[in-house]
Amino acid sequence: MDYKLIAVDLDGTLTNSKKEISPRNRYALLEAQRMGKRVIIASGRHPIGVQPIADDLMLGRYGGYIMSFNGGKIIDCRTGQTVASRVFPREYLSDVVSVLSDFNITVLTFDDKKIYANNKVNDYTYIERDVLKTDMTVVDDFVSAVKFDINKLLIAGEPYELDTCQTLLKKRYDGLLDIYKSAPYFLEIMPFGISKGAMLAQLLPQLGIDREELIAFGDNYNDMTMIGYAGMGVAMANGEDEVKKIASYICESNDEDGVAKTIEKFVL
Repeated sequence: MDYKLIAVDLDGTLTNSKKEISPRNRYALLEAQRMGKRVIIASGRHPIGVQPIADDLMLGRYGGYIMSFNGGKIIDCRTGQTVASRVFPREYLSDVVSVLSDFNITVLTFDDKKIYANNKVNDYTYIERDVLKTDMTVVDDFVSAVKFDINKLLIAGEPYELDTCQTLLKKRYDGLLDIYKSAPYFLEIMPFGISKGAMLAQLLPQLGIDREELIAFGDNYNDMTMIGYAGMGVAMANGEDEVKKIASYICESNDEDGVAKTIEKFVL
């Protein structure tokens, strides 16, 4: 198959355990783009945490895209324009925060430049701040502080507590919100129907590319929809078992240049 589009998750996939892109991974993606392939960085991160990587990989030169917030916002790197954005339904915000108030977890969201967090900040909260390299404002009244449109809520906490939160919220908001983990300590709360796979399905026809011509890489639950949608869905060796079960190929881990080795084998 002549794969024309490469969609790649960042954390746990393209980046190694140090949150760095190896020279081999970088070279493979640059070489693929020189051959006429296009690249989409599909991440749960805020765009400000993706843009420096997109610049390093020259996505603007080669017509690539940033798909941030798990598909909640898509940016054309050539023009810098947002081509799709899905807003979190404000009518659910107060209730979600109220439901979560009994748990020892951090509720986070984002404006264009920084993080807003409730006053239950924990160690996992700082992982997000440090990845984005941006400021964080801690507020006592989270709902009142969020006066702007948002694309998602992020919940940070101990895995066992997030499992309980996820079960509770999924039951309460079935068919209203999408709720899934992006890491053992991160729970994503998204507008209903927004996922990496669903948004790729909207974007590909605009690019004149069939799903069979898409190769997608990921490691965690928020990657499952795009791995299942892609013509070739690739799970990382370090990925969750459920992700591996639906993948058509399992590559080496993120610390072993799994993305590069797969691109070299199937694309270059």
